[in-house]
Amino acid sequence: MSKKAANDLQDLQYFGEYGGVNPSISDSSTYTFLSAKTMFDTFEGNTEGCYLYSRHSSPSNLYLGEALAAIEGTETANVTASGMGAITAVILQLCNAGDHIISSRTIYGGTYAFMKNFLKKFNINTTFLDITDLESVQKAITPNTKMIYCESISNPLLEVADIAALSRITKENNIPLVVDNTFSPLSITPARLGADIIIHSLTKFINGTSDCVAGVVCGTKAFCRSLKDVNSGAGMLLGSTLDSLRGASILKNMRTLHIRIKKHSENAQFLAEKFQEDGLRIVYPGLMSHPGHLIMEDQMNPQYGYGGLMTMDVGSLENANALMELMQERKLGYLAVSLGFYKTLFSAPGTSTSSEIPIKEQEQMGLTNGLIRFSIGLDDDIERTYLLMKECMLELGILNAKPARN
Repeated sequence: MSKKAANDLQDLQYFGEYGGVNPSISDSSTYTFLSAKTMFDTFEGNTEGCYLYSRHSSPSNLYLGEALAAIEGTETANVTASGMGAITAVILQLCNAGDHIISSRTIYGGTYAFMKNFLKKFNINTTFLDITDLESVQKAITPNTKMIYCESISNPLLEVADIAALSRITKENNIPLVVDNTFSPLSITPARLGADIIIHSLTKFINGTSDCVAGVVCGTKAFCRSLKDVNSGAGMLLGSTLDSLRGASILKNMRTLHIRIKKHSENAQFLAEKFQEDGLRIVYPGLMSHPGHLIMEDQMNPQYGYGGLMTMDVGSLENANALMELMQERKLGYLAVSLGFYKTLFSAPGTSTSSEIPIKEQEQMGLTNGLIRFSIGLDDDIERTYLLMKECMLELGILNAKPARN
């Protein structure tokens, strides 16, 4: 996040209706008007700051949208009821029947399933490729290509997209670059690197308490307004509306986001380095061994670190399941999907969050049965966590004890 964006977020200050330090929650589904003319103008999208019906907008959601636009450095943002609500609205707003999408091969399983299976109903086809192979990306563009889609740090393989290079390709071909930044809020600012539309699942790091589902689309005023058009807006007509109470809750949690991201990154870096020294197969963008380390270093905001996600390959699904169950038993975290919680979360993505991707394709992209995805928590004593995790691995024979030195 640039210094200006950081200051913009810090400077956001709202008074509640009665002078409270938190903005009042607008707990209404519909809003009254003093004149019929104003109601008509609002329906037509000709007024700002007027509220008609909470599926269109609400004060609570607008506050949250302004904060999210500030951290991403975009003109504005629309919040949605889920990350998939944001993703599907953007894709259907940009693409019509017969159009073509270029997407990273490693993306969230739900996004993959939507592109690969659901969009066939509309004759919209997707080419999945290695997004780090820029030559392949360039060659895949056709006259019908309407967008390039990637994740800043991919789910679950943690591949790092070269957003600036991808942006140059999209601008040369006059198509938008859409980036899902869920894995790297604050650490990477895609808009600063040339991305046109930024998506988040707010469910994850941004909310940080694993108690709600939400999403956001950050972009230009023109694009976000098109999503809310009452006649043709995918965001409006698909109805993925975030509840105002949840919007207000997420806005409060955002105030600690910068502190949490730094700690997630610090802990993940420590564990990644230690387990790599122990001889385990670790993937983490903060390691020199990561193929995208230099790209990450070039495009990241260093004060927030390399993120809270790490993967470990323990050789087989049996080993992965046994380790996760034992770690949960020892209170080291939860065997659960999702990420960004204060406790460490771990899952085997091949049989969970990426299970929509066929086994053959998982193998081709390097998603092995023994891969565990860790969302590293906010543990205060991370060295203790490391020792307890290592104890579990030694007990299961996943990690061999090193002979004592004389």
